[in-house]
Amino acid sequence: MRKRFLAPLGVTLLTAALLVVAGNQSAQAADTLLSQGRPALASSLENGEAPAIAAFDGRADTRWGSQWADPQWLRVDLGATATITRVVLRWEAAYARAFQIQTSPDGSAWTSIFGTTTATGGTQTLTVNGTGRYVRMYGTQRGTGYGYSLYEFQVYGTSTVPPPPTGGPGYVHADPPVTGVVPSTETPPAMNPPVTHREFQANCSVSRANLDDDPIVFPGLPGASHSHTFMGNRTTSAASTLSSLQAGGTSCVTPGDRTGYWMPTLLNGDTAVQPDGPQVIYYKSGVIDYRSVRPFPPGLRYVVGSPAATQDEFRNAPGAVEGFECGNSAFNWDIPANCPAGTRLNARYQAPSCWNGIHLDSPDHKSHMAYPVNGVCPASHPVAVPMIEFKMAWPVSGNMSQVRFSSGRGYSFHYDVYNVWDPATLAALVRHCINGGLQCNPRGFDLYKPERGAALNENYELPR
Repeated sequence: MRKRFLAPLGVTLLTAALLVVAGNQSAQAADTLLSQGRPALASSLENGEAPAIAAFDGRADTRWGSQWADPQWLRVDLGATATITRVVLRWEAAYARAFQIQTSPDGSAWTSIFGTTTATGGTQTLTVNGTGRYVRMYGTQRGTGYGYSLYEFQVYGTSTVPPPPTGGPGYVHADPPVTGVVPSTETPPAMNPPVTHREFQANCSVSRANLDDDPIVFPGLPGASHSHTFMGNRTTSAASTLSSLQAGGTSCVTPGDRTGYWMPTLLNGDTAVQPDGPQVIYYKSGVIDYRSVRPFPPGLRYVVGSPAATQDEFRNAPGAVEGFECGNSAFNWDIPANCPAGTRLNARYQAPSCWNGIHLDSPDHKSHMAYPVNGVCPASHPVAVPMIEFKMAWPVSGNMSQVRFSSGRGYSFHYDVYNVWDPATLAALVRHCINGGLQCNPRGFDLYKPERGAALNENYELPR
């Protein structure tokens, strides 16, 4: 697939277009921009540098790009039913000649509120009249031999739902908050030897199994959840608090990691299957400027993925790395029907790594966290923190038709993180391995760069 060289021209055209749009906005001041920063989904992606969310981030230097085929679509979830009055499309040179703007109440049944077969790209400001929670651009004919490429897809209108609160039930405030952070857009200088990784591992075994508790989603309500497999902290239960977890033991090889990690239990028929031995939980840089990553604050907690996700949502999630794999079969977005005998079912899934600096938790257990866009944290979540990546392995193979999670099909896979690291230990690993551009084991030692030393001693503790 080609490397795109059209951005400078597109940005120049976009700058001029902004002046035109600014004049129109004064006459339409009653409109509210509803789409910026909202969850996005696309029919396909051109490459890892052109995600769906990039068309809704308010930036002139990022874009969504599709595969080179028709049809393609780009969808935004406004979060609630809205009256749509205006749509602004800012195309890169690869534009749609024929497309529709469609709305939907549920993301399934679509109504067209605009259509054309003679578009010429550039910036299009469309006056429309429709209602829906979801809005999408549905392209049926490309204007070039490449895909569809949008710098911005802006939806304006009115919504009866007030802006989300930032306080009240469900919010846990950081004390102190982290304020005044500007997301870094810098690219670290080249190093010799080169920096190829910015990570360390936390190796943790199962600590509690088949427990219907979830202290993040159902705190204080034992038995209210589907079955979970817990790793790390040995005391995690519905009654867990930061203080109780800090007093607990751990199944991780690093004593300073008392974090609670949990995920839905894998079932083969009615039999629970537990991961065997220490599992790999990566702590990586999710941003380009790995020097800007800072440790989690104590008590930060969040949920990655959703038990209610559809297969498309799981496949296109910003945190979906490789989905499920076994043997030579990879990038499966549901559990494979068969796995070679003696292999293991593996899952890899990444967490968001940008924090708003204000809340340790939020009512949906997600809104205080965000994924980077093209390697930069959004302004709403400016604090770069470690990006956790689960790499789980279950000893199950052969006929997989009865294998599922307690939460449902494979694409319902999700996991929870409740940070209870010893602050000094976590800070040392982040500083040495992530900020230092190393590929570290749980000791903070890079086998390929042994001259850089380790962050922890042979007991996985801070040197005294």
